Amino acid sequence: MAAAPELDFVVRKAHGLAGRDPWAAKAWLLTARTIYPGDFAIQFEMYLLEKNAQRATDAARLLCEMFVQFPEKPPLWREINCITSALRAENPDAQTQFLRCVFECLPAPVQCDVLYKSAEQQYGALQQAEAVMLLLRRFPDAVVQHGVKLAETLLDSEKQEGQNSPTGCFRKLFVCELLPVILGTPDLCLPRPLLYKYLLKAAEFYITTTARTNLGDSPHPVVPDCGVVETWSRLTQLLHTIGSRCDWQTDRPNRPCGEVLQRVREAARYVTGGEEEAQRNLRQQVVMTAAILFFRHAHGYLSSVMPTLFSGVSGVGGLVLLEELPQLFVSGEPDRAKHGGGGGGKRRKLEEAGQSAEEEYYRSRHVAVPSGLLPGAAGTASAADVLESFRIAREAWDVLHAHPALEKEFLWVRMQWRTETWPWLLAFLSDMLIYQGQYRHAIATLQQQQAGGQAGVKGQVWADAKRVLLQMATCHLALGEHLAACERVLEVAPTVAPNATDVPRLADEPPCVKPTKFAKGSDLQLVPCTDRAVISHGVQIVLSCFKPHAFSEVSRDDLALGHVIVMLQHDWPKGEALFLRAVERICLQGGLQYENFFNYVTNVDMLEEFAFLRTPEGGRVQLELLPNQAILTKQHTVTRGVTKGVKEDFRLAMERQVSRCAEPLFTVLHRFLLSERNLLLQGLG
Repeated sequence: MAAAPELDFVVRKAHGLAGRDPWAAKAWLLTARTIYPGDFAIQFEMYLLEKNAQRATDAARLLCEMFVQFPEKPPLWREINCITSALRAENPDAQTQFLRCVFECLPAPVQCDVLYKSAEQQYGALQQAEAVMLLLRRFPDAVVQHGVKLAETLLDSEKQEGQNSPTGCFRKLFVCELLPVILGTPDLCLPRPLLYKYLLKAAEFYITTTARTNLGDSPHPVVPDCGVVETWSRLTQLLHTIGSRCDWQTDRPNRPCGEVLQRVREAARYVTGGEEEAQRNLRQQVVMTAAILFFRHAHGYLSSVMPTLFSGVSGVGGLVLLEELPQLFVSGEPDRAKHGGGGGGKRRKLEEAGQSAEEEYYRSRHVAVPSGLLPGAAGTASAADVLESFRIAREAWDVLHAHPALEKEFLWVRMQWRTETWPWLLAFLSDMLIYQGQYRHAIATLQQQQAGGQAGVKGQVWADAKRVLLQMATCHLALGEHLAACERVLEVAPTVAPNATDVPRLADEPPCVKPTKFAKGSDLQLVPCTDRAVISHGVQIVLSCFKPHAFSEVSRDDLALGHVIVMLQHDWPKGEALFLRAVERICLQGGLQYENFFNYVTNVDMLEEFAFLRTPEGGRVQLELLPNQAILTKQHTVTRGVTKGVKEDFRLAMERQVSRCAEPLFTVLHRFLLSERNLLLQGLG
């Protein structure tokens, strides 16, 4: 061992010559090493000399010797860390490329030891895992020894580091890098429970990554530059790979989803709920296959129907699934049987009894989808694609609940994935429950969405309040709960802003999205979730609520009849037949008292009809349409009860009203819902 002054002199001498005469510097160091063979400083200086000269082979030889002789020296490990960092670099520069060459020149056993010991030198759990991952990629034989251990370390680190996000850096490293290496090692035999656990973790990662928002403060943040693409195809391939190892009857990964659904439905018939190994394996196969189908197609449906859920931006957009009201303008009996009120008691009893006839009725319903292309989160989708995604998701959900054992297993999976934190899943469930006619359950799900939106959870985009309230209203209407349906519409009305660019008549405007032609009997529709469409459908719901009261055979309700006339202006002249029935009823009962008439009726056809009713040819029907008209009648009464002053007031009011015919109907109806809220609720109370 050299004395300190002599050693420092040799090192300084060699270092000074390295820049202008590297061969002389090398000679000094070779001489010093011959005299002092056990000195680390001399050998490290020789390594730096070869490294600066870009001689990879010589640098690797010296590095190997130092690694064997001086494994604890900090300068050596700083250099080794630089080399391992170079191996992980995605865009290497010239120096990084040289360090890679140095590593490649090391003997294979030394490379393996360097990588493994380098992992032990790392401080953070993620850095250690990345170093071991580097070892496994370069030395597949080490997967058997270190693969499972690293997997458990990564999954445990999620909890220890407080990163409970299924899309965090630990989970991404496990799913995207480690799991393919483990599954690609035929000599590594893993038990079924462990494979099932890995599949659950990977599926949660892929589903959450696909449905993530772009908000940085999301409760499930995705690591920057995640780089995970084609998540559904990757997940399908992973299901096939793990299923093959678990002896599942797996389909080829590219089989159409409809065929996969049919096969998994057939497999579900053999589930008995037993706890033997074969039954447990079959149950897990059915649940995971059907669950992936369900989440994939539920996401595909919502990407087109509610793109704001995945854009990371709150706001109105997309479409909202609502009950159609085909009997709305029919002049016959009110349409209560179809929607669960009055005559719909039989259908509700079937639902309560769980009879298959009721289920079959709701499973065979049609959904009207706007024609053309739908705005999606990632491109566009046709109406057929949207309906197909909706169908497969619904039927996959049915498979998952076809047997109590399947339902229990799926519930456990959902608890593992914490699906209650997925707003988009609640949105799909509400649509599915509405389609299936489970209105009470749909209302409960919509209330959960409403509560989530009001809580304002950071980073989560919940369904828009307009959409939720409108769907709740249509569910209450279907159950015959008219007051509750009206309340929901009146709650959504203040959130709608009248459009200053409205054209004069709503009926003359082309629809926002032209509907396609559907087979007879369509009884659900996807409506554009715009302010105009929300008010339009809201008016239809309120009109449906008041029709039974307005045309009741047992009592006279002028207030309800007046409300109906105001709302029949919507989508005129579709409601003309029902309006004529209202006029006939006014004539039969001898008059109408409705003091809000001139506040909201601006339809010229209706005004002409009411003006005619006051004429001798129209029967001189007693119409009390002006405020305080009953008092005025007593003040101006003359022979035969005809009121000269009131008649003149009526004529002037009618002339003024005709001048308002150009007023935008959307604004009129919106003001009607806002201003007459208490009156409307009292009429249904």
